[in-house]
Amino acid sequence: MKNKNSSLALGAGMGLLVGVVIGAITDNIGLWIPLGLCLGAGVGLALGDKSKKKTD
Repeated sequence: MKNKNSSLALGAGMGLLVGVVIGAITDNIGLWIPLGLCLGAGVGLALGDKSKKKTD
């Protein structure tokens, strides 16, 4: 059973990974790490809310 925190953590981790990859490709890691982290956390939060609505 997934809760909101696990979805948020998974989204933040995946966003961080994507941010590191894009930052390495564009040679601008300082910009893409925080962007990836914020976008990933937002996606994880949205997915956590969606799964919570389905179970109610």
